[in-house]
Amino acid sequence: MTARNQRVAEEMKKEIARIIRDEVKDPRLEAGLVSVTGVELSNDRHYAKVYVSIYGDEEARNQAMEGLARATSFIRREIGQRLSLRYTPEITFKLDVSIEHGDHINRLLARVRAGEYADE
Repeated sequence: MTARNQRVAEEMKKEIARIIRDEVKDPRLEAGLVSVTGVELSNDRHYAKVYVSIYGDEEARNQAMEGLARATSFIRREIGQRLSLRYTPEITFKLDVSIEHGDHINRLLARVRAGEYADE
């Protein structure tokens, strides 16, 4: 990604997080439940993949992803008004499970450490 795309992606990340937190009124998107972890723009800045981490079980994730899908046009319109871009990118939300994966690895490491200390 070019430096310009990185700057635009970072601004989009901040604004999308703010929009989801403050302005989207969908009960499936409770405050603190959805975190925007990254934005990946195409080279021509016509498409944006927005990576979100959703806290909760599988049902909560599915509900939140449905809520995001319903709010996509509203979020895109708000991004178009807030950022001075020639073209407002088409937004696609993708589930980011890296936080859960990291938590799982930390729990496994803690179990290994506990086993090591118990053997001493």
